[in-house]
Amino acid sequence: MYSFLKKRYIIPVIASGLLFIGASFKEDFFEVAKQIEIFTTLFKAVNMNYVDNTNPGELMDKAIKSMLADLDPYTNYFNEQDVVKFKINNTGEYTGIGAVITRKEAKLIIKEIYKNYPADKAGLKAGDEIIQIGDILLADFKDDASQLLKGGKNAKVDIKYNRQGKTLSVQLILEEVDLKAVPFFGKIDDKTGYIVLNQFTNKAATQVKEALEQLKREGAEKIILDLRGNPGGLLNEAVTICNLFVPKNEIIVTTKSKIEKHNITFKTSREPIDTEIPLVVIVDGKSASASEIVAGALQDLDRAVIIGGRSFGKGLVQRPIDLCYGTQIKITISRYYTPSGRCIQALDYSHKDKDGKAIRTASTDYNAFKTRKGRTVYDGGGILPDVVMDETKLSTISDALVKNDGIFNFVTDYYYKNPNLGSTIPTITDADFIAFKAFLKKEKFSFDTETELSLKKTLTVAKKENLDALIAVEYQQLLSALQKSEENQLNQNQKEIKNLILDEIIKRYQYKEGLYLYYTKNNSEIKKATGILNNPSEYNTILKI
Repeated sequence: MYSFLKKRYIIPVIASGLLFIGASFKEDFFEVAKQIEIFTTLFKAVNMNYVDNTNPGELMDKAIKSMLADLDPYTNYFNEQDVVKFKINNTGEYTGIGAVITRKEAKLIIKEIYKNYPADKAGLKAGDEIIQIGDILLADFKDDASQLLKGGKNAKVDIKYNRQGKTLSVQLILEEVDLKAVPFFGKIDDKTGYIVLNQFTNKAATQVKEALEQLKREGAEKIILDLRGNPGGLLNEAVTICNLFVPKNEIIVTTKSKIEKHNITFKTSREPIDTEIPLVVIVDGKSASASEIVAGALQDLDRAVIIGGRSFGKGLVQRPIDLCYGTQIKITISRYYTPSGRCIQALDYSHKDKDGKAIRTASTDYNAFKTRKGRTVYDGGGILPDVVMDETKLSTISDALVKNDGIFNFVTDYYYKNPNLGSTIPTITDADFIAFKAFLKKEKFSFDTETELSLKKTLTVAKKENLDALIAVEYQQLLSALQKSEENQLNQNQKEIKNLILDEIIKRYQYKEGLYLYYTKNNSEIKKATGILNNPSEYNTILKI
């Protein structure tokens, strides 16, 4: 019976795979069919003969994902549970608790609370560690625990969590969570509107349009579009957003593939909202994919001034393809090209170094292109802003502090020491910075830089080979030198780190909306954007108008 079931589930998968592959790769059909047959017989042999019981589903899941990992990080297989998450990413809608949750070192930590959603209503806070969901202790649960916090509307979920050394309990009532593509828009001054776009869901263009029209009704005559931290999403939404600012029938992006049907030119198809309103777009190193299509097209068409830091450099296009049994693959099918003809893909996944990492295109290999008015722009390394701001890119030490939760954990401690701050914006003093460094030492914070990780690895290997005692003095000298270097870097980047601490503090008391509101008056990139918009001569000079 077991053997029959295995054959029954395997054969349709292979058959559908053959049909798809045969249609797309006729020249390699024999080789593909041969390798599939080898894999099928191997898979069957392992499941029937391995000394311990195996889980065919888990084995296949790992095998497929490992195979695809050798291509690029964007070609991914989704099992039935993964498909649900993928749907959330594209729509921004799901039923849950309304919070960003991360699992780190076997701990499930709440990183951010969304205002007026179940977690917020129940009194949960960023920094809380969830230890039990229903009857399930998370210490013993190795799967994706966030799935335990999803369910039908109005479903009740009991949780236990740790907060500042105390164990607390609360019941959450799940509801529909709509993550807005435009989480904030408002006016910088009487004439300047500001729109934040943080993801390209299927509602992105509609929400940007509504924000733009509302701001114009309120008297905005200039617009700042903030794409910092936006990882991208749906390509058609990027085209439609560009269409708000450029005329009908303009080429926004072209995709090129080895498969003819994927060679597509995307043009604006509607009447625009405003083709004349001065526009500045802000990007950074985390602005990717659809964000780069918008920034690149508006730059190439000389429709907007781009400021900030060089964008991520993702010029690859993915398409989801439904497979059998509710599974799916998101596969890289083409590269995209901006109106001037440049592909801004930064990493070459077909060529990797000795460590298996994709090779980054060297700046010496960038190719020059011309915008509509003859300005020079380049391919190969993301979108280079017209006005580059060094402060947009985090220093290495600050990046480590953010990545490894040094700032997050300090602010959690700060929050409970200052419970009544409310809407007050504090000043991060030198004394606060000293307290921050003391906190890092007390918590034995690890920056996990490449140098630090290499040093730790050396000691681990030395211990295995019983050489640690012989190198103890030298190791300690290197460690001390490294720690001194990290201390110096902290001091050198004090202003940047203070700003990051303040950003996190504002989020704790006033949610993300409060942070965006603070940015409208205090963020350096927004100040620069406003300055350019308020100086028509500078704006026109940049765009060669």
